[in-house]
Amino acid sequence: MTITICSSVDFSPKIIELKKELEDKGWTVNIPLFTQKMIDGKLKFEDYLKAKEEGGDIGLRNAEPVDMIKRYWNYIKHSDAILVLNMEKKGIDNYIGGSTLMEMGFAYGHEKTIYLYNPIPERSERMHYVDELEDLKPIIINGNLENIIK
Repeated sequence: MTITICSSVDFSPKIIELKKELEDKGWTVNIPLFTQKMIDGKLKFEDYLKAKEEGGDIGLRNAEPVDMIKRYWNYIKHSDAILVLNMEKKGIDNYIGGSTLMEMGFAYGHEKTIYLYNPIPERSERMHYVDELEDLKPIIINGNLENIIK
């Protein structure tokens, strides 16, 4: 069984932890390219955060020979489910950003199970797409990987 973790790369330490836990449970796990580069020792987490702080990660993205969006489209297409790692970011609990929202849409379109690590974020000026998130009918696991059905 294959699961794709959809998440801000800012959460890489937690992505790496969850990847190991899921693999220990027998899952094949897809993760963001930059997180994989961190595991492989090709990118330091601190360098990634510094690049983002200095103008976003578009420079890092453009330096890669792979289309990040199509990469995840294909990962999701060939997965059994996705796990959205939604944690606190930018002062927002359970944050889900633009790329992750798109990836959730990909999963929905491919009829994949969508798991949310934490509940859907509260509606706010910056999280104005709560209705769309709810419409995707994600399964909230409340941080417990045992709630993911294999």
